[in-house]
Amino acid sequence: MPGETDLEKMLSALRPVLLDGDFVFCTVVGASLVDVAHLNPLATYQEQEGLSLLLQQGQADASTYEYHGVFKGITLSVHSSLGAVGLTAAVASKLAEFDITANMVAAHYHDHVFVPREKAPKALELLQQFSD
Repeated sequence: MPGETDLEKMLSALRPVLLDGDFVFCTVVGASLVDVAHLNPLATYQEQEGLSLLLQQGQADASTYEYHGVFKGITLSVHSSLGAVGLTAAVASKLAEFDITANMVAAHYHDHVFVPREKAPKALELLQQFSD
């Protein structure tokens, strides 16, 4: 089933859900997916600088990986199309109005936004306003 492409429909059906746990972004130089699979990363991306990982904070701490900042994840439950235009901009703009960093991760069915842990309650409240 293809995802939604109409911005107004996506925003009205956003249904943001706060994920359990604390998350961090790390980079491991010279690593492959096989090397980090035991950490069960939520996401990975191969960058020029190394393999970037999105991990539970506890996994990063146990592996002594360096990170800067701790984040909470919010899943946007609407099934958005990968070809949809404007959802990321609308979410990031809304959060930026309140000085909240938005680290967006797009997956096949849903978009996810990672915000600073201490600002997660406010971010969730703001995102819920789209469907009020």
